[in-house]
Amino acid sequence: MPLLGAHMSIEGGLHKAFERISLVEGQSLQIFSKNQRQWRVPELNPSEIEEFIEAWKQWGKGPVAIHNSYLINLANPDEKKANKAVGAFAEEIRRSDQLTIPYLIMHPGSHVGSGIEKGLLQLTANIDLAFAQAGSTTSVMVLLETTAGQGTGLGANFEELAHVINNSAYNKRIGVCFDTCHAFAAGYDISSEAGYEKTFAAFDKIVGLERLKFFHLNDSKKEMGSKVDRHEHIGKGEIGLEGFRLLMNDPRFAEHPMVLETPKEKNLKEDIENLKVLRSLLEK
Repeated sequence: MPLLGAHMSIEGGLHKAFERISLVEGQSLQIFSKNQRQWRVPELNPSEIEEFIEAWKQWGKGPVAIHNSYLINLANPDEKKANKAVGAFAEEIRRSDQLTIPYLIMHPGSHVGSGIEKGLLQLTANIDLAFAQAGSTTSVMVLLETTAGQGTGLGANFEELAHVINNSAYNKRIGVCFDTCHAFAAGYDISSEAGYEKTFAAFDKIVGLERLKFFHLNDSKKEMGSKVDRHEHIGKGEIGLEGFRLLMNDPRFAEHPMVLETPKEKNLKEDIENLKVLRSLLEK
């Protein structure tokens, strides 16, 4: 069965995320490695790293991913802003490596009016620069997240993701995180069996299923093809339970980490309920 979990807060320390994921009986975890609304952060200290790794071990060593800061836009045509983003992303890669986390999930960013072609070239070149700056010893894999296609955002179709992967000097270290809400909003129908099969057949042909390493499980407040990114609780949105039933029982993804990014309060009752719904869809 898929490894179901959620994005958790790191309030009180990185290691606290494991207490929270344990409360909802999650088997996979996503975190920010720092305050994602700030550019500069203090370096990780050895005790902080040790405490995190020990808490991970106590939890059970399930898969963990870091989501990069939303401030980072590697496709920005402004050279000064792009350079700042590269430095910040290189630091995200280093932090992932220090914490022994294998996956760093990123939004492909926005071309800010320069056009899709130039934006993809900029994005690819800057991912490569960040890898180079982070150092060759790291083995972290960057996962491009599927996006909804809002505004000038990149990554709303599989061809754009494939373009980045195929043209990167570090292509063996780039994969994909599939966000259900984003893909649906971008126009991929995963709400019906026919649409689901068509979507993943296209993904396999264009990108390759072997590149798909992680899932974000979010229903969509808006209709298919709306290009509006609004997450909804599982089964309460336009994707509906059928789309998630298909995903939960797809043998190709039986061991993939899948995390919730749905709205929640500090008591995490929404995560508990959403995970309960997802598990109820598993066919024995």
